[in-house]
Amino acid sequence: MVKVLVIEDDNETARQIAEELARHGYDVDRESTGPAGLSRAATAVYDLITLDRLLPELEGLAIVETLRRKGVSTPVLVLSALGEVDERVRGLRAGGDDYMVKPFAYAELRARVEALLRRSPEPRDTVLRLGDLELDLLSRSARRGRRALDLLPRELRILEYLMRHEGQTVTRAMLFERVWGYRFDPRTNLVDVHVGRLRRKVDSPGDPPLLHTVRGVGFALHAARA
Repeated sequence: MVKVLVIEDDNETARQIAEELARHGYDVDRESTGPAGLSRAATAVYDLITLDRLLPELEGLAIVETLRRKGVSTPVLVLSALGEVDERVRGLRAGGDDYMVKPFAYAELRARVEALLRRSPEPRDTVLRLGDLELDLLSRSARRGRRALDLLPRELRILEYLMRHEGQTVTRAMLFERVWGYRFDPRTNLVDVHVGRLRRKVDSPGDPPLLHTVRGVGFALHAARA
């Protein structure tokens, strides 16, 4: 499923964008402030970002520039009421891939999203592998060797995120915000409960462990290290 991040401070506009894209099969996350949008865009994997130009706390073009400096190449569609030629040029030069002036027709927004996805130079893998662990994103199924893993939808999303960040330490906050779509509450053990269930399915007795706890920080998926 194609994943889109909508960064928009107007709740009604964000809702309509999300509903339009969801109706056509996109998996949509939303953020309403500049810092929150930048944090999610920089730490999670998306196929496309729609970005409001005028955001609270951090301006949209600053977000694009920061993402490009960090090496994040996710296509960005900038949305703005600033429609003058100079403003559109600024948006594209900052690193935006397309620029739409508000108000706009949602059918056109969807068409532009589709066009950007076709142009995307780095299509996302649909089958992820680590050793004898395999996750097929099209069939939403996973295997460890010859053993099929009976994973719930949330466990599949956790596993996908960990596999896309193989060898990296993923914090509880990153998982909570990416998989559940909410701000992390350090008082909850929800992430640990779900990762614990996933670990029991991925790492059966006798298997070399792949899913590791990084004490006090979070989790990492990697092959056993000597």
